This record gives sequence, structure tokens and C-alpha cells, in this order.
Amino acid sequence: MHYNSCMGSSFENLKKAIIDNSISKKWEDAVLEWTIIDTEEDEFNESKCICGKENIKYLHRIQNIHNKNELFPIGSTCIKKFDRADLNELINIREKLFKLYHAVDNREFLELSPDLFNRKLIKYLYDEGAFDSDNKMYPAYENYIFFLKMFNKRNEKTVGEDKKVKAILLNNIRPFIQKRLRNKIIQK
Repeated sequence: MHYNSCMGSSFENLKKAIIDNSISKKWEDAVLEWTIIDTEEDEFNESKCICGKENIKYLHRIQNIHNKNELFPIGSTCIKKFDRADLNELINIREKLFKLYHAVDNREFLELSPDLFNRKLIKYLYDEGAFDSDNKMYPAYENYIFFLKMFNKRNEKTVGEDKKVKAILLNNIRPFIQKRLRNKIIQK
């Protein structure tokens, strides 16, 4: 295992916090008891992780699935020390969500590109209800499948496909992202 910015006493601080708040008293087992329940972004990197590392950007709230204990803030680097693919995937999705939020907030031209999206993010957006619509002609699942198909498409989209992608971005994804992350940005 590679420990870069969470070495020495920082890693020991992390281990102590996790073990003290877990059922298991062994690190390898204790890390299996935790899940990420929320994430905030500190735009100015002025926050401090539970391990003691300063200047963290993404502040994760984790919860023990057995005793419901919570720890906050914990940085992405420390969560990666848990050596769990599921948590690493969640970190990547949540960080990508914030990147998408900033593109929306800065009124950037939104497009279905790998810069802003990946398959796991698209699936997460579907699971969280971002493709839901009042329009009965375009059910959420059909919008999700279409969006995923367009993301995977290698050649040019037709004019109709491009219009539908833009409609989903503007009418579904953008409002969902704004509503979901608006209060998750720490600005001092």
C-alpha cells in the first residue's frame, strides 16, 4: 500500500479515529464498516482532515454501517487508505459531480464529453433521479439509456440526437446538479 500525504502520525491519527469509532478493533476489518454519506467541497482548501492533514478540498462524511458513528471531515486521500474499490469509485463520482457543478455554475457550454461525464457518473445520475421528468413521453430509463448510448457513440450525432442530448443536459442534469450541490460548496 502506498501512503503519500497521509504518512506517519497522520496515518496513525486516521487509524485511531477509524478504530475508535468502529466495532472491529483491527484496521483491516474496521475499514469495511464505513460508507460515504455526504461530500462537500472547500473551494479555498482551508479545511483539515481528521488525520491532521490541512488544505483539503473534498470533505467527505463517512458513517459506520453498524453503530452509525460519523466522522467528518475526511479527505479523499485518507479514504483511499481504506483500500476499497467501492469507496474509491464513490470518491471519483462525487469529485466529477463537483466538476460538473462548476461547469453549470460558470455557465459553461455543457456537452456530453469525457471531461464532464463517464459511464459510472451517468449511472449514478440515473440512480439518483437526475433523468426523471414530468414529460411522460420521455421516461427516466429511456433518457438514461439514450444518454449512455450517445456517450458511447463514436461517430457524429444526428441533429435530432444532438438536440435531445442538449435537452436532457439543460432540463434534467443541470437543475439536478444545481439543486443537489448548491449547499455543498464551502465559500468563506
